[in-house]
Amino acid sequence: MLSPYARREAVSDGVQAVLTGVPFFGAPRLGIVGIERLSGALTNQSYKVTTDGGVYVLRLAGEGTCEFVDRSAEGHNARVVAATGVNADVLYFDAKVGTMLTRFVEGVSMEEVSFYRDAGALSRATLALRRVHRLGTVFRFRFDVFARIGRYLDLLFELGMPPPEDYYELERETEVIRLAIEASSAPLAPCHNDPWPGNFLDTGERVYIIDWEYSGMNDPVWDLADFSVEAGLGPEQDRIMLEVYRGGPAPATLYSRLALYKAMTDLHWALWGFVQHANGNPAEDFWAYALGRLEHCKRRVGGTDFGRHLSVLLTGHSSPLYPKRPYRTHREGAPRSATYRSAPLYATEKGRVA
Repeated sequence: MLSPYARREAVSDGVQAVLTGVPFFGAPRLGIVGIERLSGALTNQSYKVTTDGGVYVLRLAGEGTCEFVDRSAEGHNARVVAATGVNADVLYFDAKVGTMLTRFVEGVSMEEVSFYRDAGALSRATLALRRVHRLGTVFRFRFDVFARIGRYLDLLFELGMPPPEDYYELERETEVIRLAIEASSAPLAPCHNDPWPGNFLDTGERVYIIDWEYSGMNDPVWDLADFSVEAGLGPEQDRIMLEVYRGGPAPATLYSRLALYKAMTDLHWALWGFVQHANGNPAEDFWAYALGRLEHCKRRVGGTDFGRHLSVLLTGHSSPLYPKRPYRTHREGAPRSATYRSAPLYATEKGRVA
């Protein structure tokens, strides 16, 4: 067995071998002073590379990630956002294998921030997302949560590990949510699509958003809903977020879209977690994580306000049209896919930085 020192040496040698093939590190050679594995990544590996010419981050794509990540789109979108100053500078990107080199940003991960106590931090994060949504540039790739759920289901069946019965309890609710969102469709905009706080770096003067793997054109409310869920925001923090985003009071339809997308973020990341489990990713207990997200989704759609939010989007008024009913289980022969971490709902959950 390798000693910790030997393992560090092996990692350093492996990263240096990759850096050898990165044109940015060509002649004149930059002397590498240190290589440090960065924590937090669950599907990829990232390293802080300190040289005599600067500090950088090398991202190595995780095995199997190209099954659900469009690397070409990621590289294009990441460069577009970097040009605006929201993302770290992208110095090299290999779309074939997903290797990326960026400048290192000296900032505090907003995973460590309490948005309950720091309204300023919540405002800075919200404004950074708004800046992305207002880029006026079309991203490559269309992030459609219902299509992605179908793709994750296909992957699970291909891997011989279909989702548990709990998933099928939510198929009808998923279809109703899809109809409600389509009935009140909003213009698509450039979106991050995985805005957990660990992807936000606060320098004290500005907020950078990193990790654009899932970026694409989408309904901007998805980003707000996903951020709210991952940051563990409560109703008052949601109000602050939406009013900062809008620059004033938010309409009822925006609160309803936010509520429905929150349910879909839980369902989406649950299936993502099942795919990680099926692929044998050892970074976390993804089975338990995914089951927890399914439970959150069920609690959301079973909440007293769920029918009201659906009605606001479907009919423009708040009289519930969606009857309560017991959850059902999957029947033998039923469709395997739609067309389309266990903790309290407002508890901050560990994210899925890739």
